[in-house]
Amino acid sequence: MAEPIPHQRRLWLQDRAFRAVIWLMRCLPYAWRVQFFGWITSRIIAPIAGYDRRIRENLNSILPDLDPKEVDRIVRAVPNNVGRNLIEMYSGQQFIDRAARFEPKGEGLAAIAQARTEGKPVVIVTGHFGNYLAARANLIQRGYRIAGLYRPMENPYFNDHYVAAMETIGKPMFARGNRGLGEMIRYLRQGGFLGLLIDQRMVQGARLSFFGHQALTALSAAEMALKYDALLVPIYAIRRENGLDFDIIVERPIPHSSPEEMTQALNDSLEALVRKHMDQWFWIHRRWKP
Repeated sequence: MAEPIPHQRRLWLQDRAFRAVIWLMRCLPYAWRVQFFGWITSRIIAPIAGYDRRIRENLNSILPDLDPKEVDRIVRAVPNNVGRNLIEMYSGQQFIDRAARFEPKGEGLAAIAQARTEGKPVVIVTGHFGNYLAARANLIQRGYRIAGLYRPMENPYFNDHYVAAMETIGKPMFARGNRGLGEMIRYLRQGGFLGLLIDQRMVQGARLSFFGHQALTALSAAEMALKYDALLVPIYAIRRENGLDFDIIVERPIPHSSPEEMTQALNDSLEALVRKHMDQWFWIHRRWKP
């Protein structure tokens, strides 16, 4: 019987395999690369990783009346979008140039422009929808300095190039944890723009509604907006039908009230968009896990 591979060695091998795949993908022209990796993720990776089953479980639980054919379509389309997100992030300047092509739209554009002029902080909130990095890349290329918050990966070998890929799109990036939190707060106090995602289950989150079901949601974005007198603005990048381009949407700022009311407004904003583009949200997350 073969000896088990030590944990650190296994992590290193996993990372090397991933690096090899990314290197091969980057040898392809940009459009082919994005489409092909989306197909690989949808048809090969998702069934093996159990993403298909998890998407079906979420849809059957949250939207039990959804047409079975639509469920089948979403099960294939969601991992395709996830794969496109990943390879776009690792495409560096090519992705940035692509994302920068599109003129942002929405009622919140004037508000964030004024905040930048006045040096007022802005908390930008989005979700795992479309390609959230496309919105950040687009606005950074228009002169907005937007920091990001990330959760370090368990695999330290993978984490190094993962963070480097995100920093290619824009800096600074703050890691979750005491040190990263302190740096992030100082940045926000100085009038910085900070991008956050709030659509994953947080154990210590508030019991708010998402798709008519209770979902534990972090209040941190709203709490920071209140504490540091920052605008709270939902921003999204909707993937267009060609799978390569985006509509960048800057919604009107959420009015200051209570953290719960403001965060519920953020949930409602995202839900409204997901209902229009069901295949662009990451239904693979355990958003409603008890």
